[in-house]
Amino acid sequence: MSRSLAIVTDSTAYLPPPAVARHVLTVVPLTVVLGGAAYEDGTEEAARRLEQALQQRQPVTTSRPAPEAFAAAYRAAADAGAAGVVSLHLSSEISGTYDAAVVAARRAPVPVSVVDSGMVAMALGFSVLAAAETAAAGGTADDAVAAAVKRAEATRAYFYVDTLEHLRRGGRIGAAQALFGSALAVKPLLRLSEGRVEPLERVRTASRAIARLEELAVAHAGSGPVDVAVHHLAAGERAAQLAQRLRDRLPGLVDLHVSEVGAVLGAHTGPGLLGAVVAPH
Repeated sequence: MSRSLAIVTDSTAYLPPPAVARHVLTVVPLTVVLGGAAYEDGTEEAARRLEQALQQRQPVTTSRPAPEAFAAAYRAAADAGAAGVVSLHLSSEISGTYDAAVVAARRAPVPVSVVDSGMVAMALGFSVLAAAETAAAGGTADDAVAAAVKRAEATRAYFYVDTLEHLRRGGRIGAAQALFGSALAVKPLLRLSEGRVEPLERVRTASRAIARLEELAVAHAGSGPVDVAVHHLAAGERAAQLAQRLRDRLPGLVDLHVSEVGAVLGAHTGPGLLGAVVAPH
């Protein structure tokens, strides 16, 4: 990271901790609310509590960071010597996080460029890394924003879920779209499109859906240099198997990250989530 340019993001990027440390990134957490108690996204406690709540079919809600949380991050960056901040966040179509960052940016002590990535999980994370690498090379805030936007536009995120019910309950997908995955007990494949979660295909079985997920990832990756992330929730074996198959099939693979998503995204997908994020260079 450039000494004069700080990079801020939110916890739904699910960036690998070594990457956060290497680029000196600031990560502002969202919150998951379970049984009336609030837990920070990305913590082991939040993950454990979410698993219990989903098993017991208890209500789960999520909350964006307060503007003050971003204001504090921007002040800290300025106090550490940053002359500017680039703040990159999950899609404004599915969260108010971007809006909270915009409010905070108006009263920040240094200029803050707030970016709606239109993405979530490592589809956001790869954009954050593009901005951080540009800053580290001495780029300006405009350069870092341009690099992040370019990476996001090239990235595709595909997801398999066992059921659309969790997305419907959280308002992240409409009732009519939820029927997409309930008719005839088909298994839904989803994608991020224009910042929204959209149904992509219906497949008869989980195994066929995961095979199709793999094919979509391989097709978008092509043969050139590409970074990939495999996400899951309570589906570690499936994720490891998919990651290995992608390693075998992608000749241009540069980085491959495998991780379990945090409680905020998990609250809206439910257990069984398997995702592939493909980010060509």
